Amino acid sequence: MDLRSSLLVVGGSACSFKLFNTIIRFVPTPEPARKKAWRWRNISTSLAHSSLTGAWAALSLYRQPQMVEDLISSHSLFSHSLVAVSTGYFIHDFLDVALNQSFKQSWEVLLHHSAVISCFSLAVTSRLYVGLAVVSLLIEINSVFLHIRQLLLLSGQRNTPGTEITDPRPSVTYSVTSWINLATLLVFRVCPTAWMTRWLAAHSERVPRYVLMMGTVGLSLISTMNMVLFYRLLRADVLNNTSRNH
Repeated sequence: MDLRSSLLVVGGSACSFKLFNTIIRFVPTPEPARKKAWRWRNISTSLAHSSLTGAWAALSLYRQPQMVEDLISSHSLFSHSLVAVSTGYFIHDFLDVALNQSFKQSWEVLLHHSAVISCFSLAVTSRLYVGLAVVSLLIEINSVFLHIRQLLLLSGQRNTPGTEITDPRPSVTYSVTSWINLATLLVFRVCPTAWMTRWLAAHSERVPRYVLMMGTVGLSLISTMNMVLFYRLLRADVLNNTSRNH
């Protein structure tokens, strides 16, 4: 895919996710989530992106396993299109968050998206490091369950009906989602990030200095965010529940 086509896919993707976000306005929203309608639309759009790109990334690596051996130059139209579509989503979400939340509330997301857009834009325009970008998108498999968990919280479905006031107990749906979320966080978020960090360190001599700097900063940022996210989820969904039971 040439540069012009790549940029058209990125732009078309950003517009498509914006359209999807707009359509959600006309879909019935659970009563508890109506007070945070923008948040509901934003997370629903993020869930659509995660579902699409997580499955697409896994399928890309299944169809072209040699990408794992050559993360620099190996790619296909299928995998290149994936990175372009995902870049469009992150541009859309960056603008959506920046326009609807204060910087104090959103700086972590904006920082993360800035790093991702920078790295993915390099892969899209140069057609290099596409394999690295595809491996990083395995993280979206975990994001599916992370976003489902957030939607359950927004819709007031965390606790079993009737126990909210006297003795709050997590619903079966929320409990299953939270445990799958923690498990996939370790498998599809922590492990790929660690593997990419090891790969970048092992191949630092083959990578231009500016790419090495971008990769190092991006992976350091994501690794830190992963640890913070894991701690927050563990505290909210495991430690707090254990302390209540005692």
